[in-house]
Amino acid sequence: MTLKYLVASLAIGLGGVAVASPELPRHADLDLKTARLLADTALANCTATVSVLDRGGNLLVTLRGDGIGPHNTVASQRKAYTALSTKTATRLFAERARSNPETANLNTLDELLLLGGGIPLFAGSELVGAMGVAGSGGGEQDENCAGKAAAKAGLTLTRNP
Repeated sequence: MTLKYLVASLAIGLGGVAVASPELPRHADLDLKTARLLADTALANCTATVSVLDRGGNLLVTLRGDGIGPHNTVASQRKAYTALSTKTATRLFAERARSNPETANLNTLDELLLLGGGIPLFAGSELVGAMGVAGSGGGEQDENCAGKAAAKAGLTLTRNP
């Protein structure tokens, strides 16, 4: 009788613990395989330096094309960080910042780079990371190169409902 009582008490106690656990949100993660696909695809479309960050801003991969200046490594990482942080393509974000006197000082933040070539990466409505391209010949070319890579990987630059 005591053993049955003990087993029943344990089952009830453990059942209460399971019910008390919070429902935590699940998020899509950008993995190394996809980051490498993005970087390789970008470099197939342009000669540049490419950096890919995960949703937490962690660097997954940086590749520098042949003959690209070393300053583009940091530039590509900062473009990716800016796109991730603002959830906006950096070329558009830079245009908005230049046209609004209240945001003109954003270029004083070391982490942000207000030049075209950084894009956020969305899987449906979820931000999964960002990509920065630098050194292909200008912000518009950098952004186009990144955008083609994102499209090949099935990711978008804007949140889809």
